[in-house]
Amino acid sequence: MTFVQMIDCKTDRVDELNRLLDTWVEQTRGRRTATHSLLAQDRSDGTHVVEIVEFPSYEDAMRNSNLPETDRIFQEMVALCDGMPTFTDLEVIRDEQLHKDVCARFFTEALPGDPGLLDGLLTRDYHDHDPANSPDVIGVEALRREVAMWRDAFDFTFTLEDQVAEGDRVCTRWTWEGTHKGEFLGLAPTGRQVSMTGTTVHRLHEGLICEGWWQYDRLGLMGMLGALDM
Repeated sequence: MTFVQMIDCKTDRVDELNRLLDTWVEQTRGRRTATHSLLAQDRSDGTHVVEIVEFPSYEDAMRNSNLPETDRIFQEMVALCDGMPTFTDLEVIRDEQLHKDVCARFFTEALPGDPGLLDGLLTRDYHDHDPANSPDVIGVEALRREVAMWRDAFDFTFTLEDQVAEGDRVCTRWTWEGTHKGEFLGLAPTGRQVSMTGTTVHRLHEGLICEGWWQYDRLGLMGMLGALDM
């Protein structure tokens, strides 16, 4: 279970504290067990600073604490603070990455299942960048027509292989599998089982997907459909 350590302190030397943490990151490279570190400053009291450090588990946090560099940096941190920093140890009981959930529903529910769900997942002016489409597809209704073209041609599903979220972006690596049941780009239905892999980066705004960039193996798909046979 993920473990989080929160370090709360008071200091008017925030810039020095920030540089000190840079030193810790550099000196523990390749040996630290922390996976995420965040330093935050109180908007109403600039001397109130909180560092939040995430670990895969409590045991990993303890191994990190036992690094000689961690102990040395902590002593230097104490010297920058007004009094001893306080520690809060937290076992994470819920970690819901909302942007990733929205994008997952886009692939696994809206595209292969109910395109009506797009209204609750996309902004009205959604902008889709697909190298196979020129000009870009813009707007929910335009994307719904694009999805309908794929659904008329294939019964398909997406399997999400990886998702990485940072800020307002979510990157999803996926595998698409389908049965060619209808005309696709002039090709009569073949009944063939086909698949392709791809990656999509989505940008979100206020909890909705507002932009998407696609990269996928359409050439490989056309080959499986027999369009490239000599």
